[in-house]
Amino acid sequence: MLFSLFMDKFIAEQIGVKPWQVAAVLKLMEEGGTIPFIARYRKEKTGNLDEVEISKIKDEFDRIEALNKRREYILEQIKEQGKLTPELEKAIKEAPDINTLEDLYLPYKTRRKTKADMAKEKGLEPLAKMIFEQKDMRALNNVPQYLNEHVKNKEEALQGARDIIAEWINEDAPLRSKMRQLFEKEAVISSKPARGKKDLEEAQKFRDYFEHNEMITKCPSHRFLAMMRGAELGFLKLAVSPEEERAYYLLKKHCLKGYSDLTDQVKLAMNDSYDRLLQPSLENESLAMAKLRADEEAISVFAMNASQLLLASPVGQKRVLALDPGFRSGCKVVCLSNTGELLHKSAIFPHEPQNETEKSAAAISELVKRYEIEVFAVGNGTAGRETYSFLKDNVRTQLPIYMVNESGASIYSASEVAREEFPKEDVTVRGAISIGRRLMDPLAELVKIDPKSIGVGQYQHDVNQPLLQKRLVSVVESSVNKVGINLNTASKHLLSYVSGLGPSLAKNIVEYREKIGEFTSREQLKAVPRLGDKAYEQCAGFLRIKNAKNPLDNSGVHPERYKVVEKMAKTTGVGVAELIGNNSKIAAIQLGSFVDDSQGLGLPTLEDIVKELQKPGLDPRGMAEEVTFADTVRSINDLDIGLELNGIVTNITNFGAFVDIGVKQDGLVHISQVSDKFIKHPSEVLSLGQQVKVRVMDLDIPRKRINLTMKFRS
Repeated sequence: MLFSLFMDKFIAEQIGVKPWQVAAVLKLMEEGGTIPFIARYRKEKTGNLDEVEISKIKDEFDRIEALNKRREYILEQIKEQGKLTPELEKAIKEAPDINTLEDLYLPYKTRRKTKADMAKEKGLEPLAKMIFEQKDMRALNNVPQYLNEHVKNKEEALQGARDIIAEWINEDAPLRSKMRQLFEKEAVISSKPARGKKDLEEAQKFRDYFEHNEMITKCPSHRFLAMMRGAELGFLKLAVSPEEERAYYLLKKHCLKGYSDLTDQVKLAMNDSYDRLLQPSLENESLAMAKLRADEEAISVFAMNASQLLLASPVGQKRVLALDPGFRSGCKVVCLSNTGELLHKSAIFPHEPQNETEKSAAAISELVKRYEIEVFAVGNGTAGRETYSFLKDNVRTQLPIYMVNESGASIYSASEVAREEFPKEDVTVRGAISIGRRLMDPLAELVKIDPKSIGVGQYQHDVNQPLLQKRLVSVVESSVNKVGINLNTASKHLLSYVSGLGPSLAKNIVEYREKIGEFTSREQLKAVPRLGDKAYEQCAGFLRIKNAKNPLDNSGVHPERYKVVEKMAKTTGVGVAELIGNNSKIAAIQLGSFVDDSQGLGLPTLEDIVKELQKPGLDPRGMAEEVTFADTVRSINDLDIGLELNGIVTNITNFGAFVDIGVKQDGLVHISQVSDKFIKHPSEVLSLGQQVKVRVMDLDIPRKRINLTMKFRS
């Protein structure tokens, strides 16, 4: 097939890389290489491609594979019908995309009986052919010979012939291609209230789309997904079409030949074909394509936010007092060791209706002293701000207080993972533990819940769920492998995302760790049941062992390169342990002398090795920083236009960013208010968890809407 002959070149053109790079990536994947491993440890073979480029190559390869499978199925189906001509076979084999392929298959698809099928059964196909050819002007005079017990009169015969012609027009692959191009370039999406729904209270959230029209190609994802949601809920009616004149011009040019009574019949069939078959089909196709684009855009935003949340700075191994805030039910309190073990659980009631402020403050102070607490973690949900203020105002301590995003904590607390970790604790205690552990190490805790539940992105429940899940799993894998995992403390859930492992091997590692106590070298991984050479190759570089026998086991240097480091150390006159962190010795290394093409060892890998030697085991996430909210602002009623506040970016969308300013509702910084310079997306300036300074622009207290700006002009 054409694609199989030029696969590497075709993919390379789509991605913007070289064909040999595509070939190298596909070969490495065929050999069992994962994306993180290939990007990190096979740079010479791929020409230094990063994870994004490698992922695109894999996705494009998978798309082509799926296309070719569909191509083979269609060829087989048409062949079984005995209708596969050499010309049709050639067209199918050379079809460049799924739409062209499906257009060619359309006339041969198994389907319910159509008007055209019934007309053919009545013997009207020869009449339809004569009319459609528009050559024999006597064709209409011959209509009586087609009358029978099923065709009572001339009009019935002509109607049947037109039904057949309408279907031919709809199934004409070249015409469908032209019409599709027209829809792609010029179609307008229109929305209006569904009949009888305009005045319903539930429909008011979609009132911006009661009379809305725009080019579908220019409709941003958040607006399109909002309209689709309104339509699915039955509040909106959507339509997609180009100008009728443009559509009919194309149809006339393709279908009509001159002017005659026959042409008039074809014109009637053509109009019917467009209204009944072509337009609805291409409208659905346009909506599906726009949905796919919107999904991909929304999923990209969600994936970006999820990545930033997963890679949020940890506070590290500190003793934490975590509170899951609440009013009537009180605040659940847990104390955790510096390794996240549960030391204490209780509840306090500092808020309404109990108002046990002094008693609660005394209890917290006693716990801080008893368990040598170093930091506070407060969930940012209901009563979060009030609990933060309670600690600030009533607990006499200088310990830092962190507001922790608790999205998904309730999902975790009721999950099988949580029940397995804390079988004797109820969901409220598990939720508080999750909040505390998120502060210590966001990545290690967040991998335990479905990525869709971590509360970032837009319309995550409306997009293609398998595609979203696939992308988010990829994000989690990338994040885990970017950070590197402590082999002796990581849970099986965290280990399962390490390159080359998965749930089964992760479970085996944990069981083996329980058996031997702790790993003292990466080499011991080879003794883990079912962890073979390929899995070891893929995972070893991403696992860290503190205080290992070989100090390189606590670095990102892959074991396959240990001998190179030993040679480097020898040239500087010190041992490996002395070389690590000794920047003057490292600077003296002549990297060029260690290049070995026969071993796939080039400057990119050598430069990575040097970075690891300079700062072995360095956590790329940095350390968490405390954010101080304004003491005078605790609810939306305390806000005034013009007020300047500190905030934390909690969510980023295409149209702006949401910022927690210490009240119950996050404020929106519209993209136009993010920066004085033009930006295409808020992520060019902002990242999740970033501390920002904002000013209140507008307030809508009844609707709980806060508009903020980051533009500060003197």
